[in-house]
Amino acid sequence: MDKQPDVVVIGGGPAGSTAATILAQHGHSVTLLEREKFPRFHIGESFMPDTYWILRRLGMVEKMKTSDFVQKYSVQFVNASGQESQPFYFFENNPHECSQTWQVLRSEFDEILLRNSESFGVDVREETRVLDVLFDGDRQTGVRIRNKDGTDETLTPKVVVDASGQSSVIAHRLKLRQTDPKLQKASVWSYFKGAKREPGKFDVGATLVLQLKDKKGWFWYIPQHNDVVSVGVVAEKTDLFRDDSSAEEIFWREVENCPAIKQRIEGSERVDVYRTTKDYTYRSTRCAGDGWVLVGDAFGFLDPIYSTGLQLAFRSGSMAADAISEAIKANDFSAAQLGKWGPDFVTGMDRIRKLVYAFYEGFNFGAFVRKYPHHKRHITDLLIGDFFKDAIDEVWEPLADVIRSEAEKREMATA
Repeated sequence: MDKQPDVVVIGGGPAGSTAATILAQHGHSVTLLEREKFPRFHIGESFMPDTYWILRRLGMVEKMKTSDFVQKYSVQFVNASGQESQPFYFFENNPHECSQTWQVLRSEFDEILLRNSESFGVDVREETRVLDVLFDGDRQTGVRIRNKDGTDETLTPKVVVDASGQSSVIAHRLKLRQTDPKLQKASVWSYFKGAKREPGKFDVGATLVLQLKDKKGWFWYIPQHNDVVSVGVVAEKTDLFRDDSSAEEIFWREVENCPAIKQRIEGSERVDVYRTTKDYTYRSTRCAGDGWVLVGDAFGFLDPIYSTGLQLAFRSGSMAADAISEAIKANDFSAAQLGKWGPDFVTGMDRIRKLVYAFYEGFNFGAFVRKYPHHKRHITDLLIGDFFKDAIDEVWEPLADVIRSEAEKREMATA
């Protein structure tokens, strides 16, 4: 029989490529199975600065520095009345080069990351379908695949890493997915060439979060290279898709509901189709079982508001890879060993979840900074992706206080 890989990774996106590369760096044999041929379209274009440390571990920082991707130094919020918050400049927290990150075109970035995995010795197989993950009870026993040439094959690795994104092969099979009743959102977006950008080196690549004037949703505004901007609206699914309007009609209806967006894209040219997604907030009840692990969107996805998707993909992929490497060396492929990283990861994910909830409850960033200027560093920590440390937890009571104050003001205004 042909020698079997130590690990099979399903999916070549950021979580899968990260796990595969780190496992190869540890000296393990890895086969990565990708259904599509790269490059391919994917949403999720904005990095958080804390991804720097994993990019450096992957050997990707110099590749990013020499790329065409737009440099990102900050994030800024625009409220329903058009008032702009002070920019949250990441370098104010840490004057290290890690405080500058990037806005990427995922088709280009994901291919660079996948080729980087190959350079470390990962056996990358594109246009390869996973037909089934085989189980004996809860224990993974193999993966049935159909190769690019149409031949079927069964791989029997020690561990399977499911990085298959929202299709989440294992989570669906084992019925592990749970939705978040507080976050039943949907999105409609497209891409525009020639839209307005903020002036100045530190603002031109900023992510903008712009609230609708009826406060029922928000727009993202993400500058990319080649003079293109990603523009999308997020709101309650039942509100966005309240009638049989087309994606284009929904998008422009909400543009009229956000003058700050309308002003920015006026005179620009749309250069892509209108795209939609919904029912994207969920989390699996566990991250691992005997011989298998879930990472990235296959484990869960939160919300696009703070651009956490890539950070959580990188982080879960790296944490899982280290636990798998320990498992191989100890010959222990139990759920306890393979999932030992899960509690710390979920704690960090739940911290940013609290900030997501706060935004939809009416949290005002400007009001918070004015009332609690000494806590701005904690908010900035959350916005840069550094939410895996306990010190952040002291921000929650002040944050709740500002939400209560803003709610009282709204009640008085309508009384």
